[in-house]
Amino acid sequence: MNYLVAVLPDRIQAEAAYSALEKEGLPMNKVSILGRGYKSADEFGLIDPNEQAKKQSKLMAYWLIPFGFFAGIAFNITTGLDTFAWAGPIGNYLIAGLLGAASGAMGSVFAGGGVGLALGSGDALPYRNRLNAGKYLIVVKASETITRQATRILRQFEPENIQGYVDSEGV
Repeated sequence: MNYLVAVLPDRIQAEAAYSALEKEGLPMNKVSILGRGYKSADEFGLIDPNEQAKKQSKLMAYWLIPFGFFAGIAFNITTGLDTFAWAGPIGNYLIAGLLGAASGAMGSVFAGGGVGLALGSGDALPYRNRLNAGKYLIVVKASETITRQATRILRQFEPENIQGYVDSEGV
């Protein structure tokens, strides 16, 4: 499946482009307008980078927190540190484990959240920003032949940006 995304500056141009695609006989169930009064980014399925970052952070926390706990205990045992003399040996192991778990939690937030925010969005974030700025997107989700035909038609409207994508899940 191929995608074609064209960014148009206003609603009038978006509707004119949509009408031109309709006149050329493109299957209109494959064409969507995103913007105010039409589908939102969430309704269409553009990934929200903040949601992806939260998911990635939680996923990493499931294994980093327990790993940090046991790594903290192992570090305390191997070094023989008696940092908190009042806690005794078992208390020192538990405190080291809790500090290791806290380090694992911080790692999941910084690494998981940061990586999810930086890499999880792809081109979705620029498109979301354009929608938030009042622009409109025409999205054609169809075969290569139809997206090529749509590209030819949409170029007449001089979009701010026009980009084609190939769905990698089908490959």
